[in-house]
Amino acid sequence: MKLIINPEFNSYSSFIESIPSIFDREGETIYKARNEIKIFSINGVIFNVKSYKVPILINRIVYTFFRATKAKRAYEYALRLLSLDILTPTPVAYIEEKQNGLLSHAYFISLHTPMEGNLRLFGLPNNSFEETKDLAIAFAQYTAHLHEKRVLHIDYSPGNILYEKRDDGSYNFSLIDINRMKFCDVDMQTGCANFARMWGSDQFFETIAYAYAKERGWNEKICKKIVFEARDEDRKQRKKKEEFKKKIRPLLKK
Repeated sequence: MKLIINPEFNSYSSFIESIPSIFDREGETIYKARNEIKIFSINGVIFNVKSYKVPILINRIVYTFFRATKAKRAYEYALRLLSLDILTPTPVAYIEEKQNGLLSHAYFISLHTPMEGNLRLFGLPNNSFEETKDLAIAFAQYTAHLHEKRVLHIDYSPGNILYEKRDDGSYNFSLIDINRMKFCDVDMQTGCANFARMWGSDQFFETIAYAYAKERGWNEKICKKIVFEARDEDRKQRKKKEEFKKKIRPLLKK
């Protein structure tokens, strides 16, 4: 087992080391799909533990010999984001386990964030955009600041951006699910296309396109065009994937 602990949390090493043996039977599950996330309360401190699904054989080989695991990337990227004053849950540790010489289980441990809001609200049927317009503008400005700091979240989807409203009416944002990141210059095409996986009305996308363009000093109409084209292409690709899944499911059952 490979275990890397943030020195700030060495006092919790016994708990962290026990995670592989206790994860299945202890903790409170807050998310379970391809991966599973549980929270553990230890001496009043709440830890968020993400257990990654065991990869298929080819990926087990890749993650063992050629590429950093998702857990390692999540840990290292979190440290890098925090060094740039970009909020993300504080990284505590990551664990990698091998079976027959290949990666099997991996865990990423962080402090549990108190932020509960995420941007899925923009895609809800009962969402009143006028009531959340300020949040949309703040989100676009936040994204511009990320990109200006050469941070590009590849999986930039509504559930991976948390927010909270400050007492003064402004907003804090925090990035989660950060194992897919790039640290590079972000040009207009790439930056505007980064909104493709968001949910919301045409009004929402127009608002964030204009606010993002203004923040970066770019042409608003061109940004809007790129944002809408990227969104439509993403939706088209998702539809194709769903249609393929519907066709393949009956064959897999035979």
